[in-house]
Amino acid sequence: MKKLHLLLVMVITLTTSVAMTAFAQNAKDPTSKIFINAKGGIYNHAGTKLGYIDKNNMVRDNKAKELYFIDKDGNVIGSDGRKLGKAKKNGAYYNINGENVLNTKDIDKENCAILDPQGHNLGTAHKNYKLHACAAHCYWLMKAKEKAAQKV
Repeated sequence: MKKLHLLLVMVITLTTSVAMTAFAQNAKDPTSKIFINAKGGIYNHAGTKLGYIDKNNMVRDNKAKELYFIDKDGNVIGSDGRKLGKAKKNGAYYNINGENVLNTKDIDKENCAILDPQGHNLGTAHKNYKLHACAAHCYWLMKAKEKAAQKV
């Protein structure tokens, strides 16, 4: 009888841990995926507008505060003048250490996927904003991490 109880407890524990892992993966931070529409609006996975890309190619938050821009050489420059990374014309994004952080891949005539180096989809962007796709994703992910660190 003790063996049966032990087996039952083990099965319940295993089932619970598998279910919790599955739920935890589905409940990711909504800022972990972004979407850039054809008008340059930048949204998180939950559909909340994070900011936009203006007609001068400047990325701004919802309060019109300048966040960053991409210069003619593909350098991503923060509003404070600090270099944040480099966006290549092929849709690859490199951090300030020169490491490939994200890439884009065409999905159809209108959109491209934002992919991490392992090929996991992190969002989509309209093809007109391919250079901004990875830079915007990295920017808002960095801000979410900073905000989480401040709470601790």
